[in-house]
Amino acid sequence: MIKMVSWNVNGLRACMGKGFMDFFKDVDADVFCIQESKLQEGQIELELPGYHQYWNYAVKKGYSGTAVFTKKEPVSWKNGIGIEEHDSEGRTITLEFQNFYLVNVYTPNAKRALERLPYRVEWEDAFRVYLKTLDALKPVIVCGDMNVAHNEIDLKNPSSNHKSAGFTDEERGKFTELLDSGFIDTFRFLYPDEKDAYTWWSYMFNARAKNVGWRIDYFCISQRIKESLSDAVIHKDIAGSDHCPVEIILNMD
Repeated sequence: MIKMVSWNVNGLRACMGKGFMDFFKDVDADVFCIQESKLQEGQIELELPGYHQYWNYAVKKGYSGTAVFTKKEPVSWKNGIGIEEHDSEGRTITLEFQNFYLVNVYTPNAKRALERLPYRVEWEDAFRVYLKTLDALKPVIVCGDMNVAHNEIDLKNPSSNHKSAGFTDEERGKFTELLDSGFIDTFRFLYPDEKDAYTWWSYMFNARAKNVGWRIDYFCISQRIKESLSDAVIHKDIAGSDHCPVEIILNMD
């Protein structure tokens, strides 16, 4: 049995002041992934007894960034996907374990006015190829803020957001391509019809209290290990960020 958690903390130092360590200790995950750490090397000393720490920082200060904390030491690990134009923003960390790969990702946002949508599409294609390359070797677990609500059930107001970043036809289509290439969305696999299940809420308009949200944080796993999936959880009551943590439990080592 292995428990994994993923959380876009929207600035780890800020989140530390809003209960990060309380949740970290309470959830007692075997693997804990964060996105949007907004850190440079040496800006935080994080004491996590019993965990190995792996960090990837963006070149740009106070931007993006990912980290993985794991009880079990991996066989190997690497930052990035091996393509220079995609690897300067600290968006991916891959840990190789004996029976699977874990990939922690913070997918680029298409931004307002969709100014970064063309880059986002390029990223999606390159990232999918990277995952498929790993998947040819052993099963893959990919988690993180993937910055897309896949279907209308995955956000409160789909009709008014059809051309918004995170719900464009292009972004949704790329997520479909990812799933079609051999992966499952663990939450929707177990709970295909569950409504109002969101992981991100705007800080504006009291959105979280009203549960006007989007589900954009995921665990996706190789189809061939779907039978090992025990549960997928959205920790909607955990504050500290505009995202909440998500979790999966797998019956595997």
